[in-house]
Amino acid sequence: MKTRRDSRAGSKLEPSRKPVRRAAAARPARAKGAAKAKASVETTPYHHGALHDALLQAAERLLERDGLGGLTLRAVAREAGVSHAAPTHHFGDLTGLVSELAAIGFRQFNQAATAADASANTALEKAMARAKAYVAFAQGHPGMFSLMFRTERLDMKRPALHEAASAAFEGLAGSVGAQRQEAIAARALSLDQAAAIVRAWSLVHGFSMLLLDGRLSEILDWLPKGTDAATLLDAMLKTSVTRPS
Repeated sequence: MKTRRDSRAGSKLEPSRKPVRRAAAARPARAKGAAKAKASVETTPYHHGALHDALLQAAERLLERDGLGGLTLRAVAREAGVSHAAPTHHFGDLTGLVSELAAIGFRQFNQAATAADASANTALEKAMARAKAYVAFAQGHPGMFSLMFRTERLDMKRPALHEAASAAFEGLAGSVGAQRQEAIAARALSLDQAAAIVRAWSLVHGFSMLLLDGRLSEILDWLPKGTDAATLLDAMLKTSVTRPS
């Protein structure tokens, strides 16, 4: 009888173990399903091309808000609201991302320069307008402007960046050539032509950097009341751009 009761007791215990084993096996499956659902939620708002653009837009917002130091792949993913692996999938690494971002900056700058050029009539007026557009772009997009000239952080061989940066230089060379009343081929310069281009570039770029770094504040305080950076720039251009050589 004792043996029979033990046998019956054993048969009652066995069913209680089976649900436990099934529940344990189900937990990883449910976890995987939840992770998959989360990933789906993160990427659902975008199709492939839109996600690429959304990541760049998020990167630009971060750049202007937090500076280059705050621009990481994970930060961009958080800003865009997607999986942290998404930026790596689209750009490879941080250099790839910031290089594509700098290409956008150069394209935006080129559009502003082209619009400024179209707003003027004579070669001199066009040169003045382009110079002012250069400084205005730096003031309006300080983070992007700084990134565009951080060569150690960029891959200048990436097609998008190389093309956009080359277009910016060709625009500058063309403007200087128009002032000098000669055609300038950006990849076949004489020493005199190169000197004229670098002189014009140094003027506007140097002024922009001094302005962004706050190094002109004291000088502006010494000038007559009401004199601002735009007035100072205009005075500089009148004594420099008006005398091309």
